Amino acid sequence: MPNLSRRGFFGAACLGCGGAHLGLSATPVQAQTTPGWSPPPASQRCPSRFGPNDRRGYMNLLNDEKRQGAARLIRNGQVIELGRRLEPSMPFFGTRRFDQHLKRTFMNPEPNRRGSNEEIVIAEIGQVGTQLDAFPHQTIGDEVYNCVRYDDIATRTGFREMGVDTIGTVLTRGVLIDVAGLKGQRTLPIGYEITVADLEQAIARQNLRLERADAFFINTGWGHHWGTNNTEYVRGCPGIGIAAAEWLIQREPIILGSDNWPVEVAPNPDRNASLPVHQIALVVHGVHLLENMKLDELAERQVGEFAFLMQPLKIAGGTGSTVAPSALL
Repeated sequence: MPNLSRRGFFGAACLGCGGAHLGLSATPVQAQTTPGWSPPPASQRCPSRFGPNDRRGYMNLLNDEKRQGAARLIRNGQVIELGRRLEPSMPFFGTRRFDQHLKRTFMNPEPNRRGSNEEIVIAEIGQVGTQLDAFPHQTIGDEVYNCVRYDDIATRTGFREMGVDTIGTVLTRGVLIDVAGLKGQRTLPIGYEITVADLEQAIARQNLRLERADAFFINTGWGHHWGTNNTEYVRGCPGIGIAAAEWLIQREPIILGSDNWPVEVAPNPDRNASLPVHQIALVVHGVHLLENMKLDELAERQVGEFAFLMQPLKIAGGTGSTVAPSALL
């Protein structure tokens, strides 16, 4: 894949200028997906642009210079947390769960009476709450990223390669693309497919630019259902479709994230395609997905760019990690 870096390709009105809606409205479905879409064959997606032995994907683009540039975005030291609380009452997809059991005070026998409290947590710790997907989380057939057969790297206790423990600390430039704000809506409708045109218009409205090795985050407003209507939250969601995902990945992000549970639109307008953006990002290109983000404060404060900081848990061979990311201003 050629170098498709884009810098400064939009110039437009100021960020948050007057709340103009540009005459746009969201409808439940605005499909760009070609019916009958299927993943590209191995001959077209492998080897990766980073070589046949690569296991890091677009995270290879994050270097010291990029981290230094992100640090320069910190001007007043403010922190906006982008992660959700982990608790049994949060929404879950499928059979996932989070159970927390308090182990009450154990009193030590010494005269100073030191007590100690702990807890036991039972959960799919890589796939609940605000979560980062590692490459082995998804497959095309029996292959993960770079056409590695998952049977060749899977063990009972995790994956030998590409586990979430190999990602490391992420410090980069974060960009919020506020599509809900573009549409003048608090929450986009369920099943709304965000198009390339939506992304272009939101970026122009916010006077943003997309840079190589950024983390791109899409505000759909769907996060407002978190904890208030969990049934609706997991029933489906607005999000990017295939065309928008490919367009974003051409701008070379290391992470695609959103305030919904799969980043992409669900269900997909092509009912024969099951979460195809997961395959496009994680398996075809090697771009991590960050789900269930808390983006409302960034959107309300009209913050378009920021230093983004995240550290996945060191779950050896894990398919993902619950995370507590932050925007540093």
